[in-house]
Amino acid sequence: MNIRLAKASDLLGMQACNLNNLPENYTLPYYLFHALTWPQLSYVAEDHKGRIVGYILAKMDDEVEEGMPQHGHVTSISVLRSYRRLGIAKKLMIQSQEAMAGIYKAAYVSLHVRQSNRAAIGLYRDTLGFTLEKIEAKYYNDGEDAYAMRLTLND
Repeated sequence: MNIRLAKASDLLGMQACNLNNLPENYTLPYYLFHALTWPQLSYVAEDHKGRIVGYILAKMDDEVEEGMPQHGHVTSISVLRSYRRLGIAKKLMIQSQEAMAGIYKAAYVSLHVRQSNRAAIGLYRDTLGFTLEKIEAKYYNDGEDAYAMRLTLND
């Protein structure tokens, strides 16, 4: 398994992974915007044939109030079902977090997760150390609440 920075030629594979796994889907221009604006923050996992089997799409918050710390945000992360429970999501998260702290001097990273997504919550809270910041009611298009989570980064 190879984890590397995402490049423009990976965007269709990232989108396919997203469409295969998640109810929240993004347009190709949205992926391209992330890739061009924050090229050091999004990563892919590829199998031995070079096929994209997971990705993380991340950004820096571009609406930071004066005097507030820089912080990153995980827009989307997904791993194909047959490649789950192999530590791929953890590796993708760590790579992106290290880039946020090292390149952009991010003080923390935030993300949203469906309240029903127990596996992801376990990864974020128990494995990576995220804490629940608040519950955002009806955050998702289908009306499900989201946990807004946060992890303080050490550079």
